[in-house]
Amino acid sequence: MNRPKGAALVHLPLSALILGSLLTSCNTMIVGKNYQSPEIITPDTWHQSLAKDMRSSSSSLHSWWKKFNDPTLTKLVNMSAKANPDVKIALERVVEAQEGRRISRSGLAPTVDLAGNVLGSSQSENTDPPNLLGGQSYENWSTGASASWELDFFGGVRRAIESSDATAEALEEAYRDTLVTLFSEVAFSYIEVRTFEERIRQAQNNIKNQAESVELTQERFEAGLVPELDVSQAQTNLANSRALVPQLRAQRAVSLNRLATLLGKYAGEGEALVNNSKGIPMPSSNTGIGLPTNLLRSRPDIRRAERELAAQTARIGVAEADLYPRFFLAGDFAFQSGNTNNLFNSSSGAYSFGPSFRWNIFSAGRIRSQIKVEESRTRQALYFYEQTVLRGVEDVENSLASAFYERDRMSALNDAVQSAQRTVDLVKTNYKQGLVDFQNVLDAERTIFNSQDAAATSKGVVAAAYVSLYKSLGGGTVMPEVSIQK
Repeated sequence: MNRPKGAALVHLPLSALILGSLLTSCNTMIVGKNYQSPEIITPDTWHQSLAKDMRSSSSSLHSWWKKFNDPTLTKLVNMSAKANPDVKIALERVVEAQEGRRISRSGLAPTVDLAGNVLGSSQSENTDPPNLLGGQSYENWSTGASASWELDFFGGVRRAIESSDATAEALEEAYRDTLVTLFSEVAFSYIEVRTFEERIRQAQNNIKNQAESVELTQERFEAGLVPELDVSQAQTNLANSRALVPQLRAQRAVSLNRLATLLGKYAGEGEALVNNSKGIPMPSSNTGIGLPTNLLRSRPDIRRAERELAAQTARIGVAEADLYPRFFLAGDFAFQSGNTNNLFNSSSGAYSFGPSFRWNIFSAGRIRSQIKVEESRTRQALYFYEQTVLRGVEDVENSLASAFYERDRMSALNDAVQSAQRTVDLVKTNYKQGLVDFQNVLDAERTIFNSQDAAATSKGVVAAAYVSLYKSLGGGTVMPEVSIQK
């Protein structure tokens, strides 16, 4: 029986009416909770005294490594941003998340498929009763398009998009957090290299002075003025000092290898990266660190935790959408014919179109349990966000305390070095005049050696403490050389 041509005109307005009704209703309801960023109360000011020396109300920490006034450090940081494998991995995760965002957004659009087939058939001649068409072969050709569109009536798809968007933003913050960590690790390793170099230089100066003491005791022993014990003690002191240098060189090599790895190079390639030493780098003292509330905007790990909370909140709506029916519009249009001669004639056309729905009315409590799971995960994400803020404040306070007290210690050690140098000069003069025994010279040389080594180490600790401070404040989150494409 042939379908009257007017049937299409009857069904299409009816389908269009249903479509319009559903589209009008799509904006009337959306499942789940609308996300609001949690309010976190932070301290009004920093507790540690060092903050008083850095009074600027806002921080400029995007390129904090430049404040050390060391061109080599700046070069190394810029190199690491382009070559470090961890940064490349983090950036690829951003790309992955951005494509996932596009996949989620495609849920609001219809899908269209093109298809075609050729079906050959032949019926048996040996049926009972006999088939009059048996032995004859047939071919049917078909080609056309099918379309399907899920109407987001209750907003489940929109919540999925919201979650996907927030997840992508969280991974962008993870990328920035990787940069923050990388830049600080590069600075730590570089400072260690320069600190070991300074300690080696101080050791070599003391070795030179102690070698002169050996010559002095040898001359006085040969002149019969002192016992051979003085020579033996001087030689022992010199040998112990020389033994420290290989240890320091080995530690420097470890730090240098670590630096090379951070820059995406093989261990052993770092020596050429750190020539033209300016000594242990120290930052300028006019850097503003901002207020505690700035942490919520400056630290990428806090921003990441907030975006993860937003993503998880949206997943509640995705789960709740399963409580309601899902509506679809589907349609097919095809050309069908027994041969290719008239396949694309208008009389070969066939179509179907209409709305449908699917509703899971019984799931043994699975859907509601899944909603509770997502609600629990959301509370976990909230607690994690609050904990991240607390740890951020703790990091800053610890870094301020380390920099403040170690700076005082370095000042005291520098005073000790000056006093020890005067003591060595006086004791050696008195020893040459026979006023004191050689034990006083040994004690003075050991004291200045230890004081100079401790002072150099302390300077490196102060520089590293400032790096920790910049890191804890979220410094280094913007790099013009590396951009995220959206």
